[in-house]
Amino acid sequence: MTVHQAAATGRLRAAWIRAHAPVPGVPRWAKVAAYAIPFTVLPSGLWRIMTVVFDIGGDGPHGAGQLPAWLPGPVYVIALSVVSELIAFTAIGLIAGWGEVFPRWIPLLGGRRVPPLAAVVPAALGAAVLTVLWTAAVVTELSGITLQGDPLPADYPTKSLHGWKLAFFELTYAPLLLWGPLLAAVCFAYWRRRRP
Repeated sequence: MTVHQAAATGRLRAAWIRAHAPVPGVPRWAKVAAYAIPFTVLPSGLWRIMTVVFDIGGDGPHGAGQLPAWLPGPVYVIALSVVSELIAFTAIGLIAGWGEVFPRWIPLLGGRRVPPLAAVVPAALGAAVLTVLWTAAVVTELSGITLQGDPLPADYPTKSLHGWKLAFFELTYAPLLLWGPLLAAVCFAYWRRRRP
């Protein structure tokens, strides 16, 4: 590794630490919950990517459903996984400095304080939606129906997978049940710390 590469790595590491470092006053439990959120989403994202890359999901077309014709299923599956992880990472902002002061690189807002409600409202709505969505998904799946009330299709993973593949699928999606409640807890800690 050259000196230039080492310096670049050091700058990247310092930026990573700054982006994740909690501000003073964040309770330990809120730090743990915020850091856990991206890890609740990661397993399902890896599952989806593995269905495309290693064809774990079976013989059915990947991303089948009501996708527009111009969007290939594998592209959708990978994009969904990446976007989900990026959204989960925003929970770190509820404990880090960039959740209290906009980063300088953001045009017009850089360096200004983040209004508490600008973070609390989306986080609280997201927590509510995620909690309802994943709870309903589990309940309907156990009942053998989709969220729309239709019977689960034959190529649905819990119907088409068996053995270790089914267990792996279930284990990768189970942590999503924690996403909403963890986000609600971190949102509450943020609101309590920043309220007027």
